[in-house]
Amino acid sequence: MKREIIQTKDGSTTIHLEEWNESYHSKHGAIQEAKHVFIKNGLSLFKDKTLSILEIGFGTGLNAFISFLEAQTMGQTINYVGVEAYPVAAEEILSMNYVDELNAQSQLEIFEKMHKFNWNEKMMLSDSFSLTKRQQFFQDIDDVAQFDLIYFDAFGYRVQPELWSTEIFKKMYDALKENGVLVTYAARGVVKRSMIEVGFRVEKLEGPPGKREMFRAFK
Repeated sequence: MKREIIQTKDGSTTIHLEEWNESYHSKHGAIQEAKHVFIKNGLSLFKDKTLSILEIGFGTGLNAFISFLEAQTMGQTINYVGVEAYPVAAEEILSMNYVDELNAQSQLEIFEKMHKFNWNEKMMLSDSFSLTKRQQFFQDIDDVAQFDLIYFDAFGYRVQPELWSTEIFKKMYDALKENGVLVTYAARGVVKRSMIEVGFRVEKLEGPPGKREMFRAFK
């Protein structure tokens, strides 16, 4: 599938898949979307906590890198697990402009390390942040009560509706600890119904730039 690195409206880059007309992040702003959906409405609920995060769709690692940066200001200790069925080549990711756009030049070594170390191995990026990149199909996830927070960042329902099924959300529900939280950029009615069917309590929030709404779900 043909891939192209494009610049989004906030200046940060993303990968665009021409055949699907789908991008890894919002064209309205990759960094803005990540900060609004996953940090403001997810990670910020756990200030000064020790927590485990599961990311569905590790992709370019943008959400993981921003979480690493934000955790330092929020006093968090994080065990981060990113699941990706088709990993992006490290060389492609390291050509993205996230470090500069986030004014995180002092953490360039961390960003590079995130993408150069092996998949399916746990690595300590700092004393308070571990990262495990799991190469795995979402339907094969079988964690039970392991995570406090899920970043659900799969490709959109339009191109991969099977990733937004009741079956997948049952796996997400099972993977969360009691009172765990799932956040996603999505706001389709069919997605909400699947979440509710497996037991989630779902709320609709203001979406990131270019998107009216998003969902946050509680176990």
